[in-house]
Amino acid sequence: MPRPFAVAWASVFCASTAVEIAFVVDPLDSLKAYKDSSIAMMRAAQARGHTLFAFEQADIYWTQGETHAHARPLTVGPDNDAWFRAGDPTLRRLSSFAAVLMRKDPPFDMEYVYTTYLLEAAEREGARIYNQPRAVRDNNEKLAITRFGEFTAPTLVTRDAALINEFIDAHGVMAQRFIPEIAAGDKRILVIAGEAVPYALARIPKPGETRGNLAAGGRGVAQPLTARDKVIANTLGPKLWAEGLLVVGLDVIGDYLTEVNVTSPTCFVEISEQSGFDVGARFAEALERAVAGR
Repeated sequence: MPRPFAVAWASVFCASTAVEIAFVVDPLDSLKAYKDSSIAMMRAAQARGHTLFAFEQADIYWTQGETHAHARPLTVGPDNDAWFRAGDPTLRRLSSFAAVLMRKDPPFDMEYVYTTYLLEAAEREGARIYNQPRAVRDNNEKLAITRFGEFTAPTLVTRDAALINEFIDAHGVMAQRFIPEIAAGDKRILVIAGEAVPYALARIPKPGETRGNLAAGGRGVAQPLTARDKVIANTLGPKLWAEGLLVVGLDVIGDYLTEVNVTSPTCFVEISEQSGFDVGARFAEALERAVAGR
């Protein structure tokens, strides 16, 4: 468990009406505050006067027509080592919160799928869930690019070995044509309520590596969106927001869309620290508008 807070801080209350916001996350003490986008969201929401709660997938249940969770009241602070205080769990209907943010990290396994069914039941009871559970299920992060073929590199999805061999003969790699622009980075573009954040995080592979993943040793560099990035984001963003996807991460290599991330998009912290653009504040403002029906 985290140490007691070493410093105090003040919430900055904005003109918006304060509400209660719940986060579905992994165990709080497993989150890494120095880089975690969910924590950036929490800090931004609290700074605007909102009250936070947190619970895990296992805390959610449905009975007699209502979806509940054992939710812990949560206070977050600026210290990355001791970043939260959590109270005792209290039983709450999910519909009693102004918004519930589904921020459980993958894997997108069957437990995750069943959680989306419970969250969808909560929606029918009046809860506001972001990202919308059905939209998360419908937009597989690898296959969602098939909806936007005008932006993708040559790609094959199949179980047919013969087709795979033909694809390898044509392009030299399996499943998707190699995009040499990976040397300049695998860009993460954040789209919030249909609108692109003006900076992407280019995850640049280390020497001798073709993967830009930060977990694989890639280096994250924030950079302004290119003209092509804007075309992709401006085309996909409104369509995905119309489906209930509040926060989306678009992965782009060169001129090509490679993934549509809808489960728990990251890179809030890195983009904010390097560019000076407050991604968390943009998120909190968009959430307030969504909750208010604007």
